[in-house]
Amino acid sequence: MASFSQAAQRLHLTQSALSRSIQTLEDELGGRLIDRHGKRNVLTPLGELTANRARRIVFEEAELHRSVELFHHHHLGAIRVGLGAGPGAVLATPFLRYMARHHPGIQVSVSLGTSDALMIQLRQRSLDAVIVEVSSVAPATDLRHELLNALQGRFICRTGHPLVQQAAGGDAVSFDDVMRYPLASAPLSTEVARNLVKRFGPRADPEHCLSLRCENVRSLVEAVLDSDAILFSIVAAVRAEIAAGKLCELVTTPAVDDGPRYASFTLAGRTEAPSMEIFRKFTDEHLRD
Repeated sequence: MASFSQAAQRLHLTQSALSRSIQTLEDELGGRLIDRHGKRNVLTPLGELTANRARRIVFEEAELHRSVELFHHHHLGAIRVGLGAGPGAVLATPFLRYMARHHPGIQVSVSLGTSDALMIQLRQRSLDAVIVEVSSVAPATDLRHELLNALQGRFICRTGHPLVQQAAGGDAVSFDDVMRYPLASAPLSTEVARNLVKRFGPRADPEHCLSLRCENVRSLVEAVLDSDAILFSIVAAVRAEIAAGKLCELVTTPAVDDGPRYASFTLAGRTEAPSMEIFRKFTDEHLRD
């Protein structure tokens, strides 16, 4: 933890005043809160317990003020959401377009990133909801989540790809055939990686088989449209390109039989702005195959 001088500076107190306050609290609680080892300060078990309770008190106070403000001003509130790679490819642009057309008075902030980065922002209350793979987030008492529609994961390539011609000629496409070309994907969760290895064998471990990785699925789509690279992605992310005849699903033997499962994560006990219902309905309608 920070030094006493740093902590005092952040609290706009003198170091002696901070030390006296901690000593008073330790006297009231009947035990040491901090072990001092030279320049290092470490919370004792009692200190950890007290700090966790204090964080909860601060959280509840902030939520009380937030609830009162929403109540008195009949305020819809801003929409601040974080989206992982797959959900971002499906939802980000359509949702921003929808809000600009139908709810121009509501402030909207969409953050794209990894599960870890987005969950940090959620816990810092910089975001109100995060949609990522459910298996990428460890269960925690401060979180609640809602499972979303199941989505299919598939190999995707341009319609003129040599393997499409191979399949059209009646020859089955194996994973070995796929591996003759660069394989592209957003970072995959451990669960999806395990399912790929179970289906296709050790060569399908994403750590070894992926040539192109990017958090931005749209960038990968553009690369696949202009090359013989093959994309592993949820079909929903390339729905428009498939409908336009630019991309197609590449059916392999054996076939990919499942995809990532996404969930919407929020903080337990956090007051939700009424406007978040707009995002929830939009997600239910659009994040599907």
